[in-house]
Amino acid sequence: MIRTVEHLGLPASNPTQLKDWYVNVLGAKVVFESGQIPPAFFVQFPGGLMLEIYQCESVNPVTGHNTLAGFRHLALQVESIEQAKSELEKKGVIFTEQIKPAAGGGRVLFFRDGEGNLLHFVDRPKDSIFRH
Repeated sequence: MIRTVEHLGLPASNPTQLKDWYVNVLGAKVVFESGQIPPAFFVQFPGGLMLEIYQCESVNPVTGHNTLAGFRHLALQVESIEQAKSELEKKGVIFTEQIKPAAGGGRVLFFRDGEGNLLHFVDRPKDSIFRH
């Protein structure tokens, strides 16, 4: 069912500045820029991990507290969203949103884990730079 973990979402109050920090400080490489306002970026680290950096709606002053549970979203790359959705529905997962276009091409479908953390399936075109 799941091919790989594709990327982690990282909301930011200033996406461009945060993208620059990851590039300049940690050596990440920009692999996608949305070209929109507000901007969104995918940056990739050696080894393949990608972060999607995008505009936040609000700032939580304790976001950086290391012992808080949860993540912003975890993208799980699948061959077929419909098949993956069907398999999880059999296990009791409830999908409250419709399939949507994915930044960078393809489609996404959001859902939540047992504690309410946001995840999504993503299927990409065969020639996508995001496919593993």
